[in-house]
Amino acid sequence: MTRLRRAFVAPTALLLAITLVGPLAIVCLYSLLTRGAYGGVERPFTVENFTRLWDPLYGEILWRSLWIAAVATLLCVVIAFPLALFIARSGEKKNLYLSLVILPFWTSFLIRTYAWMFLLRDTGLINTVLQSLGLIKDPLPMLYNNGAVILGLVYGFLPFMVLPIYATIERLDPAYAEASADLGAQPIQTLWRVTLPLCAPGIRAGAILVFVPCLGTYITSDLLGGSKTILVGNLVQNQFTDARDWPFGAAASMALMAVAMALLLAARKRGEELL
Repeated sequence: MTRLRRAFVAPTALLLAITLVGPLAIVCLYSLLTRGAYGGVERPFTVENFTRLWDPLYGEILWRSLWIAAVATLLCVVIAFPLALFIARSGEKKNLYLSLVILPFWTSFLIRTYAWMFLLRDTGLINTVLQSLGLIKDPLPMLYNNGAVILGLVYGFLPFMVLPIYATIERLDPAYAEASADLGAQPIQTLWRVTLPLCAPGIRAGAILVFVPCLGTYITSDLLGGSKTILVGNLVQNQFTDARDWPFGAAASMALMAVAMALLLAARKRGEELL
């Protein structure tokens, strides 16, 4: 059985080695090389690319990426939990509501981000309607700021929070809520002290699925934030394209990956302690 199991696992292991370990090794190697005179990489090997990350400018970009990803994740939790609870208790209509949650995935993420630009710009739909109603005189600055980036991230990654929480709620034994009611707890107390703690695994899984892509995003921040909101993803993208500094871009990628892995391990350890 052991040999048979290894035979079945071998193709998957080979695929992971080619598509995951191989590219990661190349990025790691590039991060230790020197930028060529006209781009590309060349020897000698150096750690200067990592020491440049200690510059306060890049530290500010990393900090901005962390808090924007954290705020977007928190907002997704606040919105997704009641939505997932509503869907789970919708009876025959739950499949319809789940389809509506998944429906945005049928459209390109880039197109949906451009749609938000149309809504939020100075001459966009929202400002035009507000001005036509006489509610505002000058257009509201809703685009090219941190708020627009957070809005785009919440909109883009909210389904990744709803689905794990919904799956957790669906597996809950109704006897817990009934026992809580029999003991005299009000519905809000049952929700806060019974349902919410039991949904912690789904919330934790959803937070990981949302936080990690938010931390490395660059399309949303590039389109909705412009030059005023530069995140680590934009820094990496810029180094590999405009600046043609592949070693530093690879070093920034490795640093971002290290931060994400550290946070994931900390969240996993915390989850095991709670269990």
